[in-house]
Amino acid sequence: MLLSLGVSSEGLPLRMGLRDGNTSDSTETPVAIEECLALGLDGVRGIVADSKAYCKRTLGLCLEQRVGLITLVPRTCAVRQEVEAWGQQHGGLPVLLEKPGRTRQEPPRCWHGQSVVRRVPVEYADGRLDVAELRFLVVHSSQLAQQAATAYAAAQAKEAERVAEHSQRVEARGFACAADAEAAISDYAGRGQGRRGRRPRPWRYHVLHYHVEAVSTPKKRTRRGRPPKAEAPQVEVRYRLQVHSEALLLSEDAHGWTVLATTLRSEECTDVEMLQAYQEQHITVEPGFRWIKNPAAISPVWLEKPERIAALAMLTVVGLLVYAVIQRQVRLYLRDHDQHIPGNKGPTATPTAAVVFALFTPVTLVHFAVDNTPSLQVHGVQDYHRIVCEAVGIDQAWYQGAATEQNSPPWTTPP
Repeated sequence: MLLSLGVSSEGLPLRMGLRDGNTSDSTETPVAIEECLALGLDGVRGIVADSKAYCKRTLGLCLEQRVGLITLVPRTCAVRQEVEAWGQQHGGLPVLLEKPGRTRQEPPRCWHGQSVVRRVPVEYADGRLDVAELRFLVVHSSQLAQQAATAYAAAQAKEAERVAEHSQRVEARGFACAADAEAAISDYAGRGQGRRGRRPRPWRYHVLHYHVEAVSTPKKRTRRGRPPKAEAPQVEVRYRLQVHSEALLLSEDAHGWTVLATTLRSEECTDVEMLQAYQEQHITVEPGFRWIKNPAAISPVWLEKPERIAALAMLTVVGLLVYAVIQRQVRLYLRDHDQHIPGNKGPTATPTAAVVFALFTPVTLVHFAVDNTPSLQVHGVQDYHRIVCEAVGIDQAWYQGAATEQNSPPWTTPP
């Protein structure tokens, strides 16, 4: 199944859609945006989506409804390749954001970029195709460039092993004539017809050069025995291919580029705000999907009826709503009161709901009776537990009432 989820900038679920698992993301995105607009949400400035939202129908819908859309442009789009080439040619782009490194040894992270206007095709509700002007923000990230360069080097080294095996296999193959060898070069170089209607894919990180070489080998005699001395040796000419591989070396400026598209004008949303809005979804939207995909959240269950599948999805999103509300309220309280609670790596003012739940693991409530007198004790309550209770609006009387009896010993040891 396909779960379509719309959340606020704080990670709170706003709408949910359940579709067939065979539904395309590009087809579902315009429907999801129309459902968001039908809710009539007040104060919504725009919609931030991933690369699946960049399609003709989605762009036309946002232009018709005057909805601000910020989305990532897929790498396969020609406009992204054009804008990236423009950014590489125009060096010295202005600094949009600068953040410190994640560690002390890591250098500061910088994002350079500038927006440009390009005309792209769009599709409106009546099926009419047109061309409209959109803003495209080309961004170069120093951290992304370093990660991409490392990944490129690893992928190139892995492909080099397959290139070596391919070269050995090709050079061991013989051909009866030069025409057959030339035809084989077309297949190896990716110029052939391919198989099952698919175009052959050339090597991604290497360039392979092929050339035909004639090899003279002694021809096998038809008769057995030692040949006469006067008989001239018979030679057979066969052909084989020689392969020379060359690794593709990209420049330092070729890595770390990202292109964002938006239907908002520069007066409505600056380049910095556009970049920040897209980056914030990784700390607000994506954690919600990770929570749903966690195997511990939903145990394997067999459901046949669509109604039961929809009910399970609804309960899951309601659980996500409670999870997100707790996280939001705790963070707002800590920010307003300038306080911190223990986190995974020391005190933090922005804990996740999972961290909040883990803090209450040591808290234990014990009920027992001594001489038919009921008694109650709570162990493990700290000040940060009371801070969380006050942040989410839980009455602390449960903890305080139990804590008053904690000093009285529940058992007496005989002398």
